[in-house]
Amino acid sequence: MNFPLYIAKRYIFSNSKNNAINIINRIASMGIIVGAMALFVVLSVFSGLKVFSLSFSNNIDPDIKITSTLGKSFFVSPIQENKIKEIEGVASYTKILEERVLFTFNGKQEVTYLKGIDSNFNKVNEIKKTLYNGIWLNPNTDEVVVGYGIAQKFSLGLLDFNNSLAILVPKPGKGAIENPAEAFNEMEVFPVGIYAISEDLDSKYVFADLGLAQELLEYKPNQISGIEVKMKKDADENAIVSKLKTIFNNKINLKNRAQLNESLYKMLNTENLAVYLIFTLVIIIALFNLIGALIMMILDKKANLKTLLNLGTEIKDLRKIFLLQGTLLSVFGGIIGLTLGIAIVLLQQHYELVMITPTLAYPVVFSIENVLIVLATIITLGFIASLIASSRVSKKLLD
Repeated sequence: MNFPLYIAKRYIFSNSKNNAINIINRIASMGIIVGAMALFVVLSVFSGLKVFSLSFSNNIDPDIKITSTLGKSFFVSPIQENKIKEIEGVASYTKILEERVLFTFNGKQEVTYLKGIDSNFNKVNEIKKTLYNGIWLNPNTDEVVVGYGIAQKFSLGLLDFNNSLAILVPKPGKGAIENPAEAFNEMEVFPVGIYAISEDLDSKYVFADLGLAQELLEYKPNQISGIEVKMKKDADENAIVSKLKTIFNNKINLKNRAQLNESLYKMLNTENLAVYLIFTLVIIIALFNLIGALIMMILDKKANLKTLLNLGTEIKDLRKIFLLQGTLLSVFGGIIGLTLGIAIVLLQQHYELVMITPTLAYPVVFSIENVLIVLATIITLGFIASLIASSRVSKKLLD
């Protein structure tokens, strides 16, 4: 058996004659357990908040979005559409037309995005699930679905055929305009539904039929501003992107969901990193107890160490005893803390013990990644702390 490991395990599981050292050891162990538990719970909470925050944009954003590199719009041919359908891993796709336009209602005005969609839109996006009131628009009609924010700004009602919502778009062309009244294409539409996702998104889009948007903007039937693609589960994103670029001769921009919400992902990842570093600092402070406990153990076992030295044990092996003791304490403490943390997270997931609102539980996510991060952090920091403490063992000290 490895001699330093054998002695280290004996020191861990046996009490010292000095009661003060036993108390210090328990405090050090509790610091490691509580630190590991707290770090895991906090990482799980922030993972839950990240999933919760992204769930809003996931309802409106596709897996892949195609836009043109040459302008606001591009043409898509039936041949290209058939090739998209044949790509392995593509579950569905939808053609869209986005443009900032002016909306007016009862003397109120608002500039936001009109988003023309075809009949496949709800196969690609899950926005239909976010309907707050009313119904989803029917194809080939002058119906629209507005966001809750826009409905509030306009004091807008549904199916109000006496008060229509007007859309105004500048007419394409060049030269001076003699009559300002003829400078805009105008169309009246009727809201039939209100969606509610988040404060920002609720004021961003008004959804209308693709044909209506093309007519308003004077676009041709095969002229669109983008294509949104939904991938099958476990599909190879890189392979799909490569084939899409080939179909459109590399004249398109392709963005996945993370790239469409780059700032949001960056903010959430930065917050997660900041919290991890803060709690790691707390664990580092807690591990000073481990250093103190090991140094007290070295002083308490000084006579035994001197005996081992006289029997031929090298100084490096004596140091290794306390290095292993501290590392094992960190491993055991980390495992116990993780077990408690996992229990807390699973209880919150299944029984919703902590609530944000009466109907919304605090979101937490259990992930193996967080388990590995906590174990790696505790063991690494514990090893460093043990290395610092074990370096106190020297021939000079024992003499």
